[in-house]
Amino acid sequence: MCITCLNMSRRGFFRLATGATLGLGALSTAGLGLVRPAAAATTLTPDQALEKLKAGNLKYQKAPEVCVADMARTRETVAKGQSPWAVVLACADSRVAPELVFGGAALGDLFVCRNAGNMADTATMGSIEYAVEHLGTPLILVLGHERCGAVSAACEIAEKGTKLPGSIGPMVEAIVPAALAMRGKEGDFIDNTVRENARLTAQKIAAESPIVAELVHHGKVRVVHGRYDLDSGAVDFLG
Repeated sequence: MCITCLNMSRRGFFRLATGATLGLGALSTAGLGLVRPAAAATTLTPDQALEKLKAGNLKYQKAPEVCVADMARTRETVAKGQSPWAVVLACADSRVAPELVFGGAALGDLFVCRNAGNMADTATMGSIEYAVEHLGTPLILVLGHERCGAVSAACEIAEKGTKLPGSIGPMVEAIVPAALAMRGKEGDFIDNTVRENARLTAQKIAAESPIVAELVHHGKVRVVHGRYDLDSGAVDFLG
């Protein structure tokens, strides 16, 4: 069942759309100041938000069905403003849908950013900064996953110097440092790189964004990373 309707009886199942839509709202042109959202920011602390993600993922593993929630009422409520309690930077892989992986999170719960290899490029970094500074989101999770195609491609570049077509090559180049760091290490090369890539991306977000760094310094935001297992559905929270 969805996190927001644990007390509801199961009335059937439906498919959830899992697009990662950014509701960025209005930006003031005067000094590029941000217009505050209509909804009050979440009152969850970073640690509480993390525990909520963990509980949702456990529910997904044990009872992965999705319940029929009052989506119309939820949609009406969040249309007035959003207050997500976690940012999830995930891979664009169709098998990794954060709203489902974390127990059927409802509309307005997660601020999801997705791209191949879960990388913090400029657009993604700006989106994350918007969530933590403007919406008051207290937690950022970088979520890598088992058998990631983008990571596999980076490992091929690191090992064989493979040239990739179009924009895929430049995109994957950002993952190559993680692959180089894991080459020759004990264990599975690709899976080790998945974990290292998530770690480095989380580190980049926390260190290179002055907005995030300031909020982390004051204990208002926490940046963590993890690995999603395609087979079991479990998220391993790594740090």
